[in-house]
Amino acid sequence: MRKIISLICFLLPIMAFAAQPDTSPPELRSDAPDQHVVTKGDTLWDISGKFFKDPWKWQYIWGMNKDSIKDPHWIYPGNVIVLDRATGTLRIGDGVAPVAASTSGSGNVVKLSPKAREGHSDHDAIPSIPANAIGPFLSQPLVIEENTLQKAPTLIGAREGRVMLSTHDTCFIKDLPSDKDNKWQIYRPGKPLVDPDTKEVLGIEAIYLGDVEVTNFADISTATITHSIQEIHKGDRLVASSGKVANAYLPRSPGNKISSRVISVYGGVSQAGQNTVITLNKGKRDGLEIGHVLALYHAGEVVRNEGKEYTLPDERYGLLFVFRVFDKVSYALVMQTRLPVQLLDRAQTP
Repeated sequence: MRKIISLICFLLPIMAFAAQPDTSPPELRSDAPDQHVVTKGDTLWDISGKFFKDPWKWQYIWGMNKDSIKDPHWIYPGNVIVLDRATGTLRIGDGVAPVAASTSGSGNVVKLSPKAREGHSDHDAIPSIPANAIGPFLSQPLVIEENTLQKAPTLIGAREGRVMLSTHDTCFIKDLPSDKDNKWQIYRPGKPLVDPDTKEVLGIEAIYLGDVEVTNFADISTATITHSIQEIHKGDRLVASSGKVANAYLPRSPGNKISSRVISVYGGVSQAGQNTVITLNKGKRDGLEIGHVLALYHAGEVVRNEGKEYTLPDERYGLLFVFRVFDKVSYALVMQTRLPVQLLDRAQTP
């Protein structure tokens, strides 16, 4: 009986973790400063990390939640971020606080308000996460459903029989509908994204090559390549320009238990470091949303001891930030890691 009770006591914390995400308040860093002056290049994640060990727990750190922060553009270079040790939250110091902030009742500290500061534009505000790391991924489809590119308009040639095309070159396209915009993106089918557990094909990775602008719609349309990041060839396909995806991000833990796998590292490599974009085998249908933070785990190694095999516990080593979500897959930025992120590593609710 004593062994059974001990086993139950051991399993209860594990069962509790499996049932719900960690919603405990963030732990204050031992070296947390009393305040921080915001400078250009800061991110809200970085600022939170200067004070707390869990920089993604914004509902505690900033005293707000996802319903009150519709747009995180409310902190600007020059603001002084003050740590209120009594409440365990961050505030903007008086004198540099945004218009529409309200006093907290004591001292020269004001409560945050998610509104633009007078004299500043959203462009001046510091971003939630490194904007330059994810910017190129916000206006590209990234994932195409099976057979979609095969049905898409096709680049069939160029003047003087040119094979490799780039910016400013003229190209000719078949099957281009005239009832859509004249700006299109050029893609080449990449590798299929396959779920490592179910073997389901989740989509085809779309390799973005550049942009074209149509100058004449016809059976064979004429277009000019306005931007290219790789050589463009005969046979490449066109997809209508998608426009920018909203980039107002509120870091938070998923409200349910999600466990996913790393199925691709952007650039075709097998490992990823900090600020690298990776692909997960879970998406909207699984409950993932933009802003979700997931913890990274390496699978425990199998070791032998006295003729028996033992599997070591999985090792948590980093955090991901989900910034783009499709139906079956998601894209995330590696925010923190002390080990290389490898294919098939697990990413789950912290």
